[in-house]
Amino acid sequence: MTSVLILGGGPDAEREISIDSAAAIYQGCLDAGFDATLLIVDRPDLDEVESWDADVVFPALHGRFGEGGGLQVLLEEAGVAYIGCRAPAARLAMDKLGTKLIASRCSIATPAACVFDPADCDCPTQAICPFDLPVVIKPVADGSSVGLHMCHTLADWHEAVARVGDDLGINPHRVYMVERLMDGREMTVSVVSSGPDEFRALPIIEISPAAGVYDFEAKYARNDTVYTPNPELADGLAGQIQGQALELCMALGVRHLARVDFMICEDTHCGVLEVNTMPGFTKSSLMPMAAAADGMSMGDLCGHLVRCAIEDHAQTKSEIPTV
Repeated sequence: MTSVLILGGGPDAEREISIDSAAAIYQGCLDAGFDATLLIVDRPDLDEVESWDADVVFPALHGRFGEGGGLQVLLEEAGVAYIGCRAPAARLAMDKLGTKLIASRCSIATPAACVFDPADCDCPTQAICPFDLPVVIKPVADGSSVGLHMCHTLADWHEAVARVGDDLGINPHRVYMVERLMDGREMTVSVVSSGPDEFRALPIIEISPAAGVYDFEAKYARNDTVYTPNPELADGLAGQIQGQALELCMALGVRHLARVDFMICEDTHCGVLEVNTMPGFTKSSLMPMAAAADGMSMGDLCGHLVRCAIEDHAQTKSEIPTV
């Protein structure tokens, strides 16, 4: 029986969400017939990773360390079969600005953005917004809408600048960006491997938060967000969005799974927001929802990803030259 070690927790801001995701994956792996073990971790070192005894590691960690390349480096050094991106792609996709550069190279539209540094001014009211309002300020390398600030007015902007400055006093490692705010319909496309270096797109999910903003509260603390699988879109737009999600994942070097978020304006113009290489797997998460709309249970989804990891690991080992 294939043994799967599911990791939850991690040292980043999304630790509690990760633990919920890991618990759901654990049950999915049991449903798929695997010998599953759930392990809550903080920031494991190489010795700890090398001590893990499993055929496949499913690292359901979100954030800079768990999803952004740090953990992936350790897993690769330990020679472990694992689900998700290899370290370089994980690091690149975690960087929202880097992802935007890759999208632009692929001629995929994305809202204009730049790095934001509140240290450029002496007080919040002196901070100059680089774009016409409305804009959004958010961390470059965090997920789950951590540190998200929507700015529709100058007062909003000044308040957001002050709050970002306060946060950087607590989290000096965090880098923020300013992005032009697209007002429209939010869509997400989940993708899964369909073969070596191949992906297929799952059904589109439209996200309609009651308060108009899909922030952390709308994702996890309230139950008033409406999710619509296969939403009604203008002719050809669904295929366009799914095609762009697949193209961007290939350009980033994504492996096994990802979720690509879009905004649609005026029913025809779409822009990519970001790519999540280890999406959430909680009861309200979008990838399991898209899989269900495609006829896949959580057990089916987890089983497919575990088999992908086993096949990729075997292929990698066969490519290593013998001495």
